[in-house]
Amino acid sequence: MFKLILSRLVLAVPQLILLSLFVFLLTYLVPGSPAAAVLGAAANPESIARLEAQLGLDRPFWERLADYYGGLLQGDLGTSFSSGRPVAELFAERIPATMSLMLGGLIVAVLLGLALGLIGGTKPGSIRDRIATAITSFTMSVPEFWVGIVLMLVFAVQLRLVPVIAYVPIGADPAAWARGLILPSIALGIAGAALIARQTRTAMAETLSARYVNTLVAAGVSRPRMIFHYGFKNALVPILASTGITVSIMLGASFAIEKVFAFPGIGSLIIRSVTAKDFAVIQGGVLLVATIVIAVNLILDISYGLIDPKSRPQ
Repeated sequence: MFKLILSRLVLAVPQLILLSLFVFLLTYLVPGSPAAAVLGAAANPESIARLEAQLGLDRPFWERLADYYGGLLQGDLGTSFSSGRPVAELFAERIPATMSLMLGGLIVAVLLGLALGLIGGTKPGSIRDRIATAITSFTMSVPEFWVGIVLMLVFAVQLRLVPVIAYVPIGADPAAWARGLILPSIALGIAGAALIARQTRTAMAETLSARYVNTLVAAGVSRPRMIFHYGFKNALVPILASTGITVSIMLGASFAIEKVFAFPGIGSLIIRSVTAKDFAVIQGGVLLVATIVIAVNLILDISYGLIDPKSRPQ
């Protein structure tokens, strides 16, 4: 098991190095000077040169690259151009809100996706399978932000069951924190549930049509035990793969959900920084989001090895 974890970590290191290099090059990919983009159209050459010197943009490429990687090794993502605060500090304040939203959305996606997938996959071609497939197709085609707006209009504006500004830090009031996550989690998780449901249905249908199932039937194994103990366990690897893809999709969709429900997360910070052309925050945000995706895939790869011994390195 240690060999499996080590091999996956070794693969993740070059990914992070290449990713950090791409993030550093973002300022070079912007046409013109980043300082000119920050100052706007009214900037004159003198003010642009002054800001470039202040931000260190006038230094040689290799010197800036060395300082950049040196800062990353110390956890320094730079300083925000607009607020003057450390980028790492800005994200540290907002990560709890985004992680709360992602956790709630993932719970909704997994529970709803597994339920729909098991309903259809255990008896493919039946009426219940067609109903589950129809629900899955509908949830996949509906945009997350539209679901969020509808839920807010119904439950926050019309019925007034939840506040419009939903997020409350868990340390301040755990009950209010959980209550405020209900609608955003449903809006975020409903599309992800469709992907998990489709993969679960396909995997369960293939597993339960295998030859060993006939042996289990002949041995008198009950239907529930056959589904959950044997079938579901053998279908876990493709289900986990779809869950990893779902997390990546949900991380991007959470930006829109944060905007709809006024969540103070990293998505709203990145969107605001793009508008303000705050390159330091944009760089840190891209690096942070990609690192989360790599970490999730790393955890899933290790999970594959725990479930399927054949996927472990020899």
